Amino acid sequence: MSRRLRLSISPCPNDTFMFDAIVNRRIDLEGLEFDVEYHDIEQLNEQALARRADVTKCSTVILSAISDKYALLDSGSALGRGNGPLLVRRKGDSAPLRHIAVPGVHTTANALVCKLFPEIEQRTPRLFSEIAEAVERGEFDGGVLIHEGRFVYAARNLELVADLGLEWERRMSLPLPLGSIVVARDLGDELAECVDRVLRRSIEYAFAHPEVSREYIKQHARELDDEVISKHIALFVNEFSLSLGEEGRRAVEALIG
Repeated sequence: MSRRLRLSISPCPNDTFMFDAIVNRRIDLEGLEFDVEYHDIEQLNEQALARRADVTKCSTVILSAISDKYALLDSGSALGRGNGPLLVRRKGDSAPLRHIAVPGVHTTANALVCKLFPEIEQRTPRLFSEIAEAVERGEFDGGVLIHEGRFVYAARNLELVADLGLEWERRMSLPLPLGSIVVARDLGDELAECVDRVLRRSIEYAFAHPEVSREYIKQHARELDDEVISKHIALFVNEFSLSLGEEGRRAVEALIG
């Protein structure tokens, strides 16, 4: 099969770790060619809603909204335990959280705040990498951190209010689905299955050769510290990334249902 596809992923370490072997052609791509674009998660969600990419990362919570355009791949999901977004505030601030920054209206992080903290009605979208600094400056009462932000907030004048992933797990007894990889339905089932095989092969290669992708990851990471990158990958890339499995699919249904 020979086909050129438009691929959109985020620049965060878990995506670049999983897709390194595809982008840098370290594995058998079964004739596929990928034109790769990198976008913030909310931009990816907006593109998915408009069906702009053939294969794309998106927030799991929007799967229902794009189900007519995209099918969920078995491989590539960011799903697990202890990996949820963090709701933070300035240290020592005890006032009620009324206005917070979120990493996008369509993100799983925003949906979790709606489900778990419905009393917080003012939620302003900001680029995920700007939220910690904006909260520290006092622009918001609090903010929701994703990606590398969850590992570095303690170095700022910020403290944890709630781990939204742990709150989800307590209530649902399921792992938290954060991000998914989807393929456009109009490409057909055969091509979708090919993309899924190639992506799984890429993730398997990443697990078998974890240091090979480091240079590529650092070209796109917001935080360049090796320890932060390693923690990020270890938290978000796991057995569910290779295959959702029955439990993973139940978790997805619980989130979007």
